[in-house]
Amino acid sequence: MTTTCVWALLLLWACPVDPYQIPYNERKDPDPSWGQMDPKDYHQDARQGKVRECQRCCDPEEETPHHFSSHHYPQYQVVPQINITLLKGEKGDTGERGPHGKLGKTGQMGPPGSSGIKGSKGSMGLPGEPCKSYFAAFSVARKKGLHSNDYYQTLIFDTVLVNLYGHFNMFTGKFYCYVPGVYYFSLNVHTWNLKETYLHIMHNEREVVILYTQPSDRSIMQSQSLMLELEKDDQVWVRLFKGERENAIFSDEFDTYITFNGHLIKPKNEL
Repeated sequence: MTTTCVWALLLLWACPVDPYQIPYNERKDPDPSWGQMDPKDYHQDARQGKVRECQRCCDPEEETPHHFSSHHYPQYQVVPQINITLLKGEKGDTGERGPHGKLGKTGQMGPPGSSGIKGSKGSMGLPGEPCKSYFAAFSVARKKGLHSNDYYQTLIFDTVLVNLYGHFNMFTGKFYCYVPGVYYFSLNVHTWNLKETYLHIMHNEREVVILYTQPSDRSIMQSQSLMLELEKDDQVWVRLFKGERENAIFSDEFDTYITFNGHLIKPKNEL
């Protein structure tokens, strides 16, 4: 069925049918004056069903048949083509910058580039602030023996061995903390024969450790040491305490028997 339809369409395309063609049995003899008739009359005869015989368009002094006229085949006019690039105008001003688009996904890091050329040496900067003191140390001694007459008596020292930055006050007998941190202290004394030795190492007004020796018929060296964490303006000093018996420490002008030492181990800002 499909093949039959295809052949029918091909025949219709190859043999077009003229809707104005009159059947062969209804044709009349050609009019000898058909070639000289006016085009208006031709259209009128066509509407009345009168059709004349065809003549060759190449015969001399004959008009072109009407069915080849512009009525069925319109005449085309040649339109000149203009090259627009030849009429290009001047470049316009740059327009305003458009809004930023959305950020894309972060790409992978590329390989490191090659090292650049070494730059020139810069100018010298301004001088900085002087270094601050982050250390403290002292070592003091006493060359005179001492007998306590009161219940509480501050031990005053008369000899300076080391007093870095003057943090130990020789008049008050106290060490003043100017650099907060952890400190190490040690106290060394010599006992007196047949007398009691009773001292405290003080942190501000608080007794921290005690150095004590009972009365004996011979004198000995005694020591005490400790570490303290101090804040700024804290005080460390030594105090004698008088009990039921006489309290004393021995020393002379020739040798040094009594010493008090201290130094900063680590400042607070480094803890």
